[in-house]
Amino acid sequence: MSALNRIATYQNRRDEVPNQELARELAEKKDRTGIREIAQNLWSDNANVKSDCLKVLYEIGYLDPALIADYVDDFLKLLKSKNNRLVWGSMIALSTIAALKADEIYVHLPEIQSTMQSGSVITKDNGVKILAVVAAQKETYRKKIFPDLLQHLATCRPKDVPQHAEKIVVAVNAKNKDEFSAALQTRMVDLSASQATRVRKVIKEADKH
Repeated sequence: MSALNRIATYQNRRDEVPNQELARELAEKKDRTGIREIAQNLWSDNANVKSDCLKVLYEIGYLDPALIADYVDDFLKLLKSKNNRLVWGSMIALSTIAALKADEIYVHLPEIQSTMQSGSVITKDNGVKILAVVAAQKETYRKKIFPDLLQHLATCRPKDVPQHAEKIVVAVNAKNKDEFSAALQTRMVDLSASQATRVRKVIKEADKH
């Protein structure tokens, strides 16, 4: 049975278990032929097939990002989809390979940021991770991206501050840690006790740089 025939749609399933099981097997076997078949069907005429294939790919990305890194252009193109599930699924996929494909992703920063502004919570969460990981790869990238990340911390919903700070800290270094900590301190008044505790842990982590 081909990899494609094992996705949820072709198993007459509405849950994600077949996609997750397929992803795990393809990753464990490093089955690049099967992965290529799945990637090719990101452009199927069947919306359910596209969604299932994207799910398989980003689940592989969680396990072994290198196996899906070559499909970075596909994920970037899908950000323009009118199907919200494909948009946030692509953002997840990109977040798993951002360290490996920082150069390719950096060129598309305006599209990623625009997608974040109009996107779902999942889209925004993974967009923050993408920007932070790309920023962490090169000093030139950090200088360009980090101010935008600080602005995001200043304006995002209070409930998002802890987890977004936890994602952004990978881009913190000795040069920008004070700015980062200051941005978080200004949000403390908006946070609950548990949220503030998480943010203080992030500040401690940043201070180690």
